[in-house]
Amino acid sequence: MHHLSSPVAHALIPVAALIGIAFALYQWYLVSKIKVSVDNQTHENGNGNVNGENGTHEMEEGVDGLDVRKKCAEIQEAVSIGANSFLFTEYKYLGYFMTAFAVVIFLFLGSVHNFSTHKKPCAYDESKLCHSPVANAVFSCIAFILGALTSVLSGYLGMKIATYANARTTLEAQKGVGPAFIVAYRSGAVMGFLLASLALLVLYIAINVFKLYFHDDWEGLYDSITGYGLGGSSVALFGRVGGGIYTKAADVGADLVGKVERNIPEDDPRNPAVIADNVGDNVGDIAGMGSDLFGSYAESSCAALFVASISSFGINHEFPAMVYPLLISSMGIIVCLITTLFVTDFQKLTTIKDIGPALKNQILISTVLMTGGVALVTFVTLPVHFTLFDFGREKHAKNWHLFFCVCSGLWAGLVIGYTTEYYTSNAFQ
Repeated sequence: MHHLSSPVAHALIPVAALIGIAFALYQWYLVSKIKVSVDNQTHENGNGNVNGENGTHEMEEGVDGLDVRKKCAEIQEAVSIGANSFLFTEYKYLGYFMTAFAVVIFLFLGSVHNFSTHKKPCAYDESKLCHSPVANAVFSCIAFILGALTSVLSGYLGMKIATYANARTTLEAQKGVGPAFIVAYRSGAVMGFLLASLALLVLYIAINVFKLYFHDDWEGLYDSITGYGLGGSSVALFGRVGGGIYTKAADVGADLVGKVERNIPEDDPRNPAVIADNVGDNVGDIAGMGSDLFGSYAESSCAALFVASISSFGINHEFPAMVYPLLISSMGIIVCLITTLFVTDFQKLTTIKDIGPALKNQILISTVLMTGGVALVTFVTLPVHFTLFDFGREKHAKNWHLFFCVCSGLWAGLVIGYTTEYYTSNAFQ
């Protein structure tokens, strides 16, 4: 028998998501303490020092701090305006596509049984009746649009924190590589935690809202909720491809016109194409990546949830086991929060050589901690024995089987990370 009660499972998921959102906002606050805007207090007796998070930036000899801050603020504003303009235009046309595609989904799913409003036999037991085709079509469309909107929000938030932190990282780099790395890392953590937490929270809320209609029909509920992952992936496709093509076109244009025709150094802000290139990096590599990560997370979670719905968990209405994938994600947020503190608070990075080992240790620490977290969630959530529906026959499984599967993926990620680093780093022969 499992030990986790339904009320506790209901509470743990939103609490973990809210903790992740709060931690992301705290990281944003720490980054925001570094001032970029120029004010009358900036100069200190004309010596070129500028106020930073903890006092002053030590400037290079002959470089005026006020000019550096003005230039950083000016470039940041230009990149931010460009990124906003690009995303607004992209998301506007994406909205048209998503609306049309939602109609197509409704027509395809509804037409399977001629838009019947009568319930059809369940997949796991044909003697029982589950959702109607029209209900499946309607709720799948709602989930699809919800996934698309969450993906858009994930990408937009990632872009905002990136353009917000770029200039601040530049200013902190004048103190040394350590402070600059911390700012960059914290700004990355903002998107990471917001993305994972928002996805978890929206998915949890959607499940509970859909349940008002489906009641104990878990198969129908989770069958419809799979549209959530499809919506996220659709937006990610446009975000990654559109942003990637844009930034590459700007990059080539900057090189050709700037270096070849006008003899302007590479990445010189006097070249407008360089600003466009930086805009592309933000909307493609960051906003697109945010949507991409959300899509992968939503797809895998929804697929696992649907498998759970046609198992003995769904038949017996065992809610903690039904939301096992979401509880794993909740544990992941807590583990990542702890792991983040190892780089930002528990150790001090002073040289470039410290960064690589620190990031490698992060992967190892998070994998070890998450292994314990997966074990805890698995053995207090899942019954010792259960059955999975396997297209016409029942497959008997044990809770440690699922633990082994999750840990296989977890440790495979660690091995891939270390292997990639070995073959791409100049630190190895």
